[in-house]
Amino acid sequence: MHSTPDELITIGQLSMRFLVDGRDTTGHMAMAEMVVQPLAKVPPPHRHVDVDETIHVLEGSLAYRVDDCVRVLNAGDYCFSPRGSAHYFSNLGNVPARALVVFSPANIGPEYFREVAGVLGAGGPPNMELMRSVMERHALELVS
Repeated sequence: MHSTPDELITIGQLSMRFLVDGRDTTGHMAMAEMVVQPLAKVPPPHRHVDVDETIHVLEGSLAYRVDDCVRVLNAGDYCFSPRGSAHYFSNLGNVPARALVVFSPANIGPEYFREVAGVLGAGGPPNMELMRSVMERHALELVS
């Protein structure tokens, strides 16, 4: 059964379309198709307090950092970011990068990305206090 609507959530140069969310898996995992536009450096370095993340690149490439390890992931490559690890990625290429992202458990899902899109799309400079509040509610932390 598929309970996630065919919704594209766009946050600047990153977009997410959830294929499976926690309602489909009784909270065990969520999976999304992610597209990162060329030359995008998103998201900022962060960590998930209680969620593991696995990314599998389908098209293009991403420079992906987990703690002190940096790799270039090309189509067919994957990377695992265990909960608590600092990670971020960027698309240094000239074509969009498309990847599958799996969150386990499904504590990070479409609701988080909708809220972030709302904060960052409100116009003007981002309200970082509100952004941190959204992140904290979903057990994410910014890393310097």
